[in-house]
Amino acid sequence: MKTKAKLTPINQVKVDQNNPRTLSKEQFKKLKQSIENFPEMLEVRPLVVADGVVVGGNMRLRALQDLGYKEVPVIDVTEWTQAQRDEFMIKDNVSFGDWDWDVLANEWEVDQLKDWGLYVPKWDTTEFNSEIEDTGEYDYPEEVHTQAGVRMVQLFLDTTTEPNIKEWELALRESYGTDNLTDTIYQAVKEAYYNKYG
Repeated sequence: MKTKAKLTPINQVKVDQNNPRTLSKEQFKKLKQSIENFPEMLEVRPLVVADGVVVGGNMRLRALQDLGYKEVPVIDVTEWTQAQRDEFMIKDNVSFGDWDWDVLANEWEVDQLKDWGLYVPKWDTTEFNSEIEDTGEYDYPEEVHTQAGVRMVQLFLDTTTEPNIKEWELALRESYGTDNLTDTIYQAVKEAYYNKYG
């Protein structure tokens, strides 16, 4: 297998029309901006191509076309089977693991993270402090709002995790006899703790 990237005329590389990965206009704009600001990134993140069609890096190719690039760095994997190509395409676009939002919030500049293309949920409007602000979007019991020293904890969910949380929460509410998300999470964490540590 050719593992070293080779500069290839951009008109010899085609976008995979069946690529399942999409970007919003804003995300695509940020991708182009990131290439303009840091073109050296392309040297260590070349396009992966089989039979002249991109297997990994379709959005980058589109961005490079828009930016007027004449050549692109390419790794040729034509010898891969179709099954290998399909598997790579999906795995190359899957985000494994999760972000530690506390570390990101405290150690990184939010605007910089956004410029780099990271979706940062509601950081531009959320103040991370110990005083709860009742926005009407949270289901804390009424009496909790007036208690001193209450801290608000937010859950950052995506389209995959949100349906799971809702389904699990409804089942746990019934099991615990709770009537709000806060009490349900508290009971679930408490039960998990005592089951593990006695």
